[in-house]
Amino acid sequence: MKRIGFMIAALLLPFMAQAEEYREGVHYIKLTSPVRTADQSKVEVVEMFGYPCPHCNSFEPHIKNWDKNKAEDVNFVRMPVVFGRSWEPMARAFYSSELLKTLDKTHEATFNAVHVERRRFSGMNDFSEFYANLGVDSAKFNKAYNSFAVNMKLKQGDSKLRGYGVQGVPAMVVNGKYRITAQMAGGQPQMLKVVDYLVEKERMSAQ
Repeated sequence: MKRIGFMIAALLLPFMAQAEEYREGVHYIKLTSPVRTADQSKVEVVEMFGYPCPHCNSFEPHIKNWDKNKAEDVNFVRMPVVFGRSWEPMARAFYSSELLKTLDKTHEATFNAVHVERRRFSGMNDFSEFYANLGVDSAKFNKAYNSFAVNMKLKQGDSKLRGYGVQGVPAMVVNGKYRITAQMAGGQPQMLKVVDYLVEKERMSAQ
């Protein structure tokens, strides 16, 4: 019987180790006040990012691969932050492209333009011209850029930024309850492992 007990313990050890690997206050922060999620039927994962941020640029391949392989019960949301006046046009461009359902054309291209091509974007006209070359209708983009819908997205994003307590990017928030940074997780790939751990934690708590 002892031998069987040792065998069972050995089989469970990897799972036990994983459960102990990520600890609140060490690898992630539990928010004091949860922030309401967009879709209550799914586990929400939010990426807080900014196009000017070099760390967000290097994180993009990791999050792109994670997004491709995420489970069906996970709702992934990208949310651009506005840390200063120069960041707002970038956020407006993202939300406008999201509204037009053209992020597949513009999102990676914008990161590449900023960090590889060293292009500067100061407002709507710069983005409109750049996105037109990517196949985005300029008239529709210009209309969306200063629209009520995009203004609301900016206000909601600012509210959630404060609710999440995010002071640097990239940062991840799971189900409006947990905040994860690369510094706490031990690196960008590790950050997504903590995200997966917390997604599973939320699944278990919902049962």
